[in-house]
Amino acid sequence: MREQLSNRNKINSLVKISLLIALAGVGSYIKFPSPVGSIALDSLSGYLGVLLLGIKPGGVILFIGHLLSSFLSGFPLGALHLVIAVLMVSCGGVLGYLKQKKNYIAIIITILCNGILLPGLLAPLLGIGFTIGLIPGLLLSSTANILLAVIINRILRGNSIGY
Repeated sequence: MREQLSNRNKINSLVKISLLIALAGVGSYIKFPSPVGSIALDSLSGYLGVLLLGIKPGGVILFIGHLLSSFLSGFPLGALHLVIAVLMVSCGGVLGYLKQKKNYIAIIITILCNGILLPGLLAPLLGIGFTIGLIPGLLLSSTANILLAVIINRILRGNSIGY
């Protein structure tokens, strides 16, 4: 009986992760204006996964979701998208870790991490001009992805929208 419940929990988790990855694919079609065509609502489901399921499952969703979005855009930055996917996972980890400590600060720091720090780390590879051109679109998409994830998380948990 105990093994059956354990298997049921594993299947439930796998279904939730798969559903959120599929939603990342859908979100990748909702683009934000930027020099790179892969900035979209693809990370919304990953951040939601971090909030609902934890850092590890959310990280998997963020990683696969970014690669899926990049694939659908033709991998405009080539293999660099693997590095970006890993950095997206780290931003999800920041949100997952900080949300337990300071709620609103977690949102702000994660938006800044994804919108400014992440492209800043890639500036030596992309060039300063290209990086500066990315930041407005990344800040906009980061804000939308993270705030929508927080709002949906609160609705699904039956709480008020205030974080």
